[in-house]
Amino acid sequence: MYEVVVPIKQVPDMQRVRFDTETGRVDRSSAAGVVNPADLHALEVALRIKDTVGAHITVVSMGPTQAHSALKECLARGADRAILLADKVFAGADTWATSHTLASAVRKLGHYDIVVCGEKTVDGDTGQVGPEMAEWLGIPHVTYVREVTEVNGHLRALCDMGDGTYVANAHLPILITVSTRSGRPRYATPRRILEAVTTNIEQWSAQDLEGFACASKLGLKGSPTRLTKVVVPPIQGRKGERISGTPDAAISTLLSRLETGGVL
Repeated sequence: MYEVVVPIKQVPDMQRVRFDTETGRVDRSSAAGVVNPADLHALEVALRIKDTVGAHITVVSMGPTQAHSALKECLARGADRAILLADKVFAGADTWATSHTLASAVRKLGHYDIVVCGEKTVDGDTGQVGPEMAEWLGIPHVTYVREVTEVNGHLRALCDMGDGTYVANAHLPILITVSTRSGRPRYATPRRILEAVTTNIEQWSAQDLEGFACASKLGLKGSPTRLTKVVVPPIQGRKGERISGTPDAAISTLLSRLETGGVL
């Protein structure tokens, strides 16, 4: 049986969240927390591996205790084990520190075969954490995976790379990031929901990661990047322009507008 790890993140509902442009932060208290949509696609890919070749799936999240609800949802959808990395030391982490913390938790788990990450998070939109985790772990990684077609001591996957679909092959252990084109995530079943309610969520602190993580690379202290300004672009409605003149002149003006706008 393969050991599969799925890092997930609880994010604010981006349809309702407010941005604090003064501090450069997302006001997470302004909207309910949900599982990052791309991470649900990652979990679905892991569940398909479990369905076809057998796997034990561990979901790991770094965040406050409120993230219990996100982990419970993943258990209800089919994950077997859930771990929350919760400690004030982890707060304020950028992608560098986040990836180091998550990779340290994966190392603490011991044996693992596949790490499945979502392509990116809706609150950060960088797509950096997955590949950075692979670098910390010293394992190969494959990005933009649409479908895992084979797991047999190695992994074969179809990847959407913009200009076409590529076939990737790599030996285990491996980390993959999953495209949102990988298919619709399954829903939780009533039985799994009841099981998730009673399933224990393990909670690890920074102390629990001693020997696996470097204390100077955790949280805000271990984050080399700083967000200095957030700009929320204004929402503009549709604009129209009436072109007058002779037909030839109007056509010439229209073509010029299309060229200027990058349409032609």
